[in-house]
Amino acid sequence: RTAALAWFIKTETLTAGFRSLAGPQRATHLQAHRDWVAAHRAAGMAIASGFLVDDQRRPGGGGLLVLQAGSYAEACALIAQDPLIAGGWVDWQLHEWIAAAGDLAL
Repeated sequence: RTAALAWFIKTETLTAGFRSLAGPQRATHLQAHRDWVAAHRAAGMAIASGFLVDDQRRPGGGGLLVLQAGSYAEACALIAQDPLIAGGWVDWQLHEWIAAAGDLAL
């Protein structure tokens, strides 16, 4: 990707509505999200998604999405297309990340 692209970090927590879904319903929504990320990766975008766990590796800390985009508005518009966001299944925040040391390649 070109140097003009910036890194963005989206943090999220699952809504009470999502947590109240039956396991198979949750799995369907999570798979749609993973498929969305995979499609963008296949198109050449630097993007990765995952979930946070505690010291016992138990989930519940929320999720994290890292991506490159040309602007905050571009990143926000892209994230709005994520099935978890579009479905209202997560509460989220987006921040541009300005690296101060090291580098990152996805």
